Amino acid sequence: MTAELASIIDFIRYGASRFSAAGLTFGHSHDNPIDEATHLVLASLHLPPDIPPAYGAGKLTAEERKRVLELIERRVNERLPVAYLVGETWFAGLKFKSDRRALVPRSPIAELIESGFAPWLDGRHVGRALDLCTGSGCIGIAMAEYNPDWQVDIVDISDEALSLARENIAFQHVEGRVEAIKSDLFDGVKGRRYDLIVSNPPYVTEDEYAALPGEYSHEPKLGLTSGADGLDICLRILDQAADHLNDDGLIIVEVGESEHALAALLPQVPFVWIEFKVGPMGVFAIDRRDLVEHAVAIRTAADARR
Repeated sequence: MTAELASIIDFIRYGASRFSAAGLTFGHSHDNPIDEATHLVLASLHLPPDIPPAYGAGKLTAEERKRVLELIERRVNERLPVAYLVGETWFAGLKFKSDRRALVPRSPIAELIESGFAPWLDGRHVGRALDLCTGSGCIGIAMAEYNPDWQVDIVDISDEALSLARENIAFQHVEGRVEAIKSDLFDGVKGRRYDLIVSNPPYVTEDEYAALPGEYSHEPKLGLTSGADGLDICLRILDQAADHLNDDGLIIVEVGESEHALAALLPQVPFVWIEFKVGPMGVFAIDRRDLVEHAVAIRTAADARR
């Protein structure tokens, strides 16, 4: 059946059809089978995602055909994310190495990075930023790429994730402006203060994790789950963040579907829920002064989890 496939477009179409027929889940950078198949085919051929359409008619060699077909079947049979199959993915317009050491890069925070965090940073000076729970390093490295005058620390508790993040630091040539630090949240950066803290921490509830499709089982659970309501780590971050922000500092945190639980738990805290091009995505911004003002309520909520 596959003998008739010849061109790049043929294999993308075939891959998309196989993925649709197999009922795969698309949640790792893509939300549909065509984009998923395009990522797999182009990356396996070492081609960029913005290749001119005319190249779609290009024919694959026998060796290329064999590799692409094997990857398509592995995606179907093993439910492996495409990023892990081809070892790379794109985030905020930048290519990153990706494997099982950390979650596949994906976050609406990419949109904020590309827009210069407008309007949240309008009028604010940023000299030093922190990417908390960095995983592959994609958020912090992208912040450094888009803001060459920033110094960025990226931290994670996982040695495996940090090894991948350090590879991505070298891959993006930002060694002089990005430092990877092993840290349980803020423990490894004591005494350091930042103008901006950005975090995409684990926020999946235990019940949600148990119901996740097979694709997510290949990712480290440490990077996904955070207690019964998904807020255990977020509350620790909120409790400690003021001590690591400068006076005019800002923190931006992604909590996904746990947004509603957080708003109900701390209704008095003025979280600003950010609207993205596709709508709300469970990402909030809050100033240091508001963290200080509501420190008692935040500490009480955090202590209840310890």
